[in-house]
Amino acid sequence: MKATGKQDYILETKRLRLREFTPDDSNFIIELLNSPEWIEFIGDKNVRTETQAIEYLQNGPLKSYTQNDYGLWLVETKDGLPVGMCGIIKRDSLENPDIGFAFLKEFTSKGYAYEIASATLSYAMNELKISKISAITLPHNTRSVRLLKKIGMKLIRSFASQNGEELLLFEK
Repeated sequence: MKATGKQDYILETKRLRLREFTPDDSNFIIELLNSPEWIEFIGDKNVRTETQAIEYLQNGPLKSYTQNDYGLWLVETKDGLPVGMCGIIKRDSLENPDIGFAFLKEFTSKGYAYEIASATLSYAMNELKISKISAITLPHNTRSVRLLKKIGMKLIRSFASQNGEELLLFEK
């Protein structure tokens, strides 16, 4: 099932829904991409304005939906409150598509990341028929490392990213 707007969902779990981003999500993108945790563990994307947020969405998730039929999706509660993002990304630097996720701080430690990441991994393997999924994270991002292991991903190795930063590679 390919989502085509806010009313169509990629998947639903007990408490959450996953849907495609739209340009209307630009304010949420500004908040998420400028959160201290995003900056520390993912990096500063220099998205500060609505125009920059729309460009980020158009050149990232929205482009990926068209090119790959998947991408980063918005995670929202069943009452429509955006809490984070989770999805599958195709990076030129990795052999396999990888799962990624990020949540606003106030929505961590509630089990949301596990709930949606495990459902997304299952969706990618069973519905999208992606046979091998990777994940990358910084070694000091202990919460992500724990979550990746909890959803069944195995640590394969550490490697240096294109900018020389050490990353951990997981696969399932």
